[in-house]
Amino acid sequence: MAFPQRFLDEVASRSDIVDVVSSYVTLTKKGGNYFGLCPFHNEKTGSFSVSADKQIYHCFGCKHGGGVINFIMEIENLSFPDAVRLLAKRANLEVPEDRGDPEETRRRQRVLALNRDAARWFYQNLSRPEGEAVTAYLARRQISRKTAMNFGLGASLDSWDALSTAMQEKGYTKADLLAAGLVVRSQKGRLYDKFRSRLMFPVIDVRGDVVAFGGRVLDKSEPKYMNTTETIVYSKRRNLYGINLAKKTRRPNFILCEGNIDVITLHQAGFDNAVASMGTALTVEQTRLLSRYTKELVLCYDNDTAGQLATQKNIELLRDSEFTVRVLQLPRRLADGEYVKQDVDDFIKFNGPEAFEAVLSGSEEQMDYRMKAVAAKYDLSDGQQKIAYAGEISQLIASVPNAVEREVYAGRAAEAAGISREAMLLEVRRAWGKRRGQDRQALVRENLSVSALRQPKERSIRYTDMRSAMAEEGVVRLLFLDGALAEQCRDLPAEDFSSPLLARIYTQQLAAHGEGRTLTTAALAGELSPEEMGHLADILQEPAALANAGRAMGDYIRVIKDCALKRRGAGEIDPLLAAKDQFKEKRGYGGKQHDK
Repeated sequence: MAFPQRFLDEVASRSDIVDVVSSYVTLTKKGGNYFGLCPFHNEKTGSFSVSADKQIYHCFGCKHGGGVINFIMEIENLSFPDAVRLLAKRANLEVPEDRGDPEETRRRQRVLALNRDAARWFYQNLSRPEGEAVTAYLARRQISRKTAMNFGLGASLDSWDALSTAMQEKGYTKADLLAAGLVVRSQKGRLYDKFRSRLMFPVIDVRGDVVAFGGRVLDKSEPKYMNTTETIVYSKRRNLYGINLAKKTRRPNFILCEGNIDVITLHQAGFDNAVASMGTALTVEQTRLLSRYTKELVLCYDNDTAGQLATQKNIELLRDSEFTVRVLQLPRRLADGEYVKQDVDDFIKFNGPEAFEAVLSGSEEQMDYRMKAVAAKYDLSDGQQKIAYAGEISQLIASVPNAVEREVYAGRAAEAAGISREAMLLEVRRAWGKRRGQDRQALVRENLSVSALRQPKERSIRYTDMRSAMAEEGVVRLLFLDGALAEQCRDLPAEDFSSPLLARIYTQQLAAHGEGRTLTTAALAGELSPEEMGHLADILQEPAALANAGRAMGDYIRVIKDCALKRRGAGEIDPLLAAKDQFKEKRGYGGKQHDK
């Protein structure tokens, strides 16, 4: 453990989970708990619960959960030590020196410092003769020196080792350069600079740290773009280019673009709410980041096939989210008698910021965009294609949960196809009924399997003995409720547990009781993976009471020991006892009737 247990307990006690979560999520009190929209997956109906009594959070949808330290680790994408430091700073607590291995923290700080110095070196190259090619390229793209400075743009040189030599002169080692992804090892074992003769884009996170780089060639060579691979400080899925600047915007929405140049051009033109995902596909982690700053997204990708596919994919990802989604589809440009695609950079250069503002104001709702995309696939002057169109568009409209909206969209679809509104409504209602029937069947199939419902979501921690695991969950739940109940567990070794995860938690609970302290979820934050902690939160959110806790603990222990004997194949099992246990299982016995 990196920190003294007493310090972790103090951090947790001074970091009320409701107060901490409220700074990221809007919470409403319902009964004894607080509810809001989950920041870890897209949803419109709040399934995210925070318990002030148990000091845990739990999402009934995506199953994320844990204590206050886990929440900060997930929401801020921090390691356990860094999350503890953030909460300690928030509570005005002095952080003791790490007692455990500080190597990971040292490596992380080292890589961030190296990235910062490398970004400065790249930027300084713009003022040197060796960087003239990049400076000329920026001038051709009409990117001003002020904009280049705001984004920290720079130049990598036409050299195999210019960067690595400069950084080693500052005291960084080859191991540091490899850890930051700034150098590559050849087949012969030699190191050379990864970025050479490129326009450099530092990727800066919301805290202002340079976490990665992108590099663009100045000619038509391949690859056109080169990016930092995953490192100790950088995850492509969790970052957005330009977010460090866009988070300060006063505009009501964010514009999601395809590339770095698009973001830079928009910011220079006054649209300081533009960001780009690292590639065309948006990720759930990036939507969590966006949700901190806006609830409205405008998708603005290139108007070619790849851009349209990316738009459709992102609309699908955002369909059930809290975001209002609009689509800005740029018109094609007439060049040499032919209409050609244009990206944001082209449009602003040829038409100006005012024209883009007008297009932005008229951007379509995502449903309108999707309906036009379906209509574009059919020749609606042909009778058979009208029928096919009606079939596909009715499926799309049936995915809308609101009945009034379905009627509105059905009317628009009927008008586009030149058929009666009544006929289209009939098709939509058939599709809606079929969809509801399929949903009900899926729910029935899921409810038929009690074991499947009680199984952990993560495969690596699935239960092999469901009856024992339900009792093991009960023991763990009761020990969190009252650590003194550990006195009843003297003859229950952890080896009798069928679940390795629950055995580990149980062992920690007994150790804490033996040391005269109370085990909290915060204390386990550095020991359990996010999936394991989420499952523990799922267990702890079940209602429990102390009224019959002693008797319930005894029942749980007997079930666990009985199951352990069966797994070891020890002795003959009394057939009457087996029948009784089977009857209990069929009635959904998990011991919960005792601790409710």
